[in-house]
Amino acid sequence: MGAPIVKDLVLVGGGHTHVEVIRSFGMKPVAGVRLTLITRDVHTPYSGMLPGFVSGFYAYDECHIDLARLTSWAKARLIHAEATGIDTKARRVQFAGRPSISYDVLSIDIGITPGSEQVPGAREHTIPVKPIDRFVANFDAMLERYRAQDASTPLRVVIVGGGAGGAEIALSLHHRLEEERTSRGHHQLPPAEITLVCRGQLLTGHASYARRALIGIMKQKGIKIVEHCTVVRVDKGMLTVEAPRSGTHSQNGGSTQGKGEGHQLQQQLLQGNNNTVPFDVCMLCTQASAAPWLKLTGLPTDPQGFLAINECLQSEGGPPEVFAAGDVASCAKHPRPKAGVFAVRQGPPLSANLRRFLSGEPLEPFVPQSTWLSLITTGDKYCVGTKGWIGLQGAWLWSLKDYIDRAFMRKYGEDLPDMMKMMSGTGAKAQRPPGPPPVFGAAGPEALALLAESKMRCGGCGAKVGASVLAAALAQVHPRPISRPDVVMGLESPDDAALIRPPPPGKLLVQSVDFFRAFWDDPYILGKIAANHALGDVWAMGAKPVSALALAVVPLMADRLVTEELTQLMSGAIEVLNESGCALVGGHTCEGPELALGFSVTGEVAEAGVMSKGGLRSGQALVLTKPLGTGTLLAAAMQGKAKGRWVMGALSEMAKPSGKAADILASYGCTGCTDVTGFGLLGHLVEMTKPSQVHAELFMQSVPLLSGAQDTLTAGVTSSLHAQNARAAASVHNFDQVLQKHPQLWPILVDPQTGGGLLAGVAWEKAEACVQELRENGYGSAAIIGKVAQPGNAGSPILIS
Repeated sequence: MGAPIVKDLVLVGGGHTHVEVIRSFGMKPVAGVRLTLITRDVHTPYSGMLPGFVSGFYAYDECHIDLARLTSWAKARLIHAEATGIDTKARRVQFAGRPSISYDVLSIDIGITPGSEQVPGAREHTIPVKPIDRFVANFDAMLERYRAQDASTPLRVVIVGGGAGGAEIALSLHHRLEEERTSRGHHQLPPAEITLVCRGQLLTGHASYARRALIGIMKQKGIKIVEHCTVVRVDKGMLTVEAPRSGTHSQNGGSTQGKGEGHQLQQQLLQGNNNTVPFDVCMLCTQASAAPWLKLTGLPTDPQGFLAINECLQSEGGPPEVFAAGDVASCAKHPRPKAGVFAVRQGPPLSANLRRFLSGEPLEPFVPQSTWLSLITTGDKYCVGTKGWIGLQGAWLWSLKDYIDRAFMRKYGEDLPDMMKMMSGTGAKAQRPPGPPPVFGAAGPEALALLAESKMRCGGCGAKVGASVLAAALAQVHPRPISRPDVVMGLESPDDAALIRPPPPGKLLVQSVDFFRAFWDDPYILGKIAANHALGDVWAMGAKPVSALALAVVPLMADRLVTEELTQLMSGAIEVLNESGCALVGGHTCEGPELALGFSVTGEVAEAGVMSKGGLRSGQALVLTKPLGTGTLLAAAMQGKAKGRWVMGALSEMAKPSGKAADILASYGCTGCTDVTGFGLLGHLVEMTKPSQVHAELFMQSVPLLSGAQDTLTAGVTSSLHAQNARAAASVHNFDQVLQKHPQLWPILVDPQTGGGLLAGVAWEKAEACVQELRENGYGSAAIIGKVAQPGNAGSPILIS
């Protein structure tokens, strides 16, 4: 057993600085510290590659860091949720829709949000470039719109923002739309009209060389530039701006005052006294602002609302345990532009100072670079570069930038060291200084005592979690467990055992139990999935859950952290139990090597309404309510071979209760049902055919799969239970043909499922309507995957077609 956890280091936001912190702590963990990342998105975009993505040079995964994979590699917790507040006195990060999370040390790197709130109508009618992750989805929709554009009308795109970001987006978009038009079969479309609207001068604050070069390039490409025009309102298809009363700073790649080409352009764009600019698509690339909720935290900010930090990247004048970095932070002693190059450089010093703070050591100041290489892409693998007074341009600069950007991405992806090999290596290992790790000394006497006790822990009842810790956790659980009239004694009046009234005449008791070790480090999500998984057997019987007993194992850590872990765990579980009408009436909690959770569930069912494994009837359709693939995806996640969005999709399906699905199946006359869990689809189907005395045909191509499951199976990743489950293949009449036709995909049939869906027999003539109703009620992947048949001459009960 490793050192107990005594400190929680929580990172809010997966920005450029924090990815380096995660990598650093993964390479060199701090004994006694648990690292947690809270992020709204599991794929964080690298801003330096966004123009290349718009141009079509990079695929999505080439310019996004997979935070799920990175945190898994670093043995850090990942909380996939958006922070909405921070209680600095209680030291808790707040969310909408889930319990708050405690911290001992906090670092904030959430980037910036679009300035659309400052302009009426901007939120409704523009596409903000930041946050970048949301821009990507909107950009894809815009491309689809362009492809469907009327051939007689050019697409009018307006980009608002005269900084480097606005210029790069305008140029990259011009390149991409021309590629769509000339190289991808859309020759009938006229060239798009792209206009860049700047509040001041284009590229204010950049070297004059960059401005001159980019204006010339934009003129050559036909991109219109309107300078010194402030957007005051956005309506559907129309910008309203304030323009100078005398003279003009509008241009089409040139610079004129009052007359000539620029003046004519302004007259065209700002017709009459309306001062309006028409558009089909408007993108907002202006200076963004800090998240509004930061003002409510009480943390010090600068006049623009960004978090104020000192030279050590620590809150300036705020709580010493709070740090910040990236665009969301501002250092008065060393002001710098909001640019990714500075966020990247803050990674190592922030990592070092977080380590120092946790260990009680003095912090060290960080001074950002005063000059930096600025590379502005022009949309077509060409760059304009400046550093100080030096200015250069050319295709070779784009190659340099591409090399730098790809190297950065590899650092947090494919170049991450293989930790298993590192741990099993025979090379010299760093010697740890004698005595307790520094974090324990800094944490105080209780932490030192816990470290000493950790070397010899009791078993039996000595391993139970203390009564005061349990009471504190239950007091903080939200929502509160529901009460039921048939529960005589439960959590509200605890005793040695719960007392529950028997069901009324005509109903039967249903009992089941499920328990598993943690496969995901977010205890709230784990609690939801564990409860849902345990309830699955009861729902599959057509029963309604009545009560549940919890069985929880928590690893050794400080008492307040055990309280926090149990609060998160049981909050997620009780949310699911309450929704199903099931009362939590008690349980047992003990200490163990790793987090684990299970439930013993009691339900009741009308004797005439039982759905059982033996209830299949010949001629019925086989209906599956959820997609398959949790086993291979979780195995791939452990090996660093699953994309974060695949894992999040799987977790979402695992946490989806099947109670409503069971009700729908029962309403369509279902009598044969089971939940697809550890034995996989094939194993559970075989279990149904035997007592039902039927055979079954599976439609291989109709079996729904979780996103990414086919990819991981193709890569050869299967669950550790695969070998045992694969024995069910002996029940397939034509398995040799299946193996030949689907050599990589057939393992999905024996993939063990966690929180899996229901497999049921429904009358063939009702099956389509049943599936449609299931889909309308949230089971979007529900499908008819086979049919039930009379036993044939073949000894094996399953045929796969």
